[in-house]
Amino acid sequence: MTAAPDTRLPAEAERTPPAWLPPLAVGVTLVLWASAFVAIRHLADTFTAGSLSLGRLLVGTLCLGVVALSRGVPRPTGRQWVSLVAIGVLWFGVYNVALNAGEQHVDAGTAVMLIQVSPVLVALLAATFLHERFTGYLALGLALAFSGVALIATASDSAGERSVLGVVLCLVAAVVYSVSLVLQKPLVASIPAIHVTWIACTIGAVVCLPFAGQLVDDARDASAADLWWVLYLGVFPTAVAFTTFAYALRTMTASNLGVTTYLVPPITILMGWLFLDEVPPTMAYVGGVLALVGVAVARRKPRTVADEVPTTA
Repeated sequence: MTAAPDTRLPAEAERTPPAWLPPLAVGVTLVLWASAFVAIRHLADTFTAGSLSLGRLLVGTLCLGVVALSRGVPRPTGRQWVSLVAIGVLWFGVYNVALNAGEQHVDAGTAVMLIQVSPVLVALLAATFLHERFTGYLALGLALAFSGVALIATASDSAGERSVLGVVLCLVAAVVYSVSLVLQKPLVASIPAIHVTWIACTIGAVVCLPFAGQLVDDARDASAADLWWVLYLGVFPTAVAFTTFAYALRTMTASNLGVTTYLVPPITILMGWLFLDEVPPTMAYVGGVLALVGVAVARRKPRTVADEVPTTA
């Protein structure tokens, strides 16, 4: 007797994504996030840090809202709203303003290498507030990462100038981003990531509304190309990249996906060289490599929430 055919296979095949789709989502995410650092640097002389933040967040809120609301209306609890407001203020408000201001003083490659220390900060915060283990690997990773940051801070550009202010602003962005990721961890366990991102982005836009006058003035004086760059930041590195990252996270392990973010700094440096004709100072490369080694060491098993930290811009 021959076995009956498995009629479930066609349906399962329809539900199973093509093998190439998750890697493509990862690639799109990394390239778009890397391009954001370059776009921010390009617009540094046209838009103030606050006006660029508001413009990007307004566009991102609209685009994310279309996707989020198509999947239903979230109903966070009171405690969850507290975390969402904190994330919106810190991640989408303070982070964007600090990063934009930092990139008025340092190149895109240097900025992304400084932001890349976020996983180490998240691991430290998680060990402190989420009761995850503080391992020897984490202690060594912290020491290596911040030794790298110190080298970046003391690096001089081609003109022999240093920008400690730019380094400090980028580190502020990294710190508030790290705090936000720790707050986000319990939220995404009960609320879809796209809804968390949309609500937080909306709150960030509201926080940046005091920069509305600057945005109007800067937009009036900006070229059409620069206005398109602001639109690009809101649509692609914000709305599209967060969506593709959320999809990739559903189809890959967080640890494997986290490792791919090591590609963001070299992609950013390459883009900065191609489109802005600027690269980080030589010593910043050494510091950046040391910081990345520190991040890799801090991420050694046992895995922590730091494994789930993307490098955004």
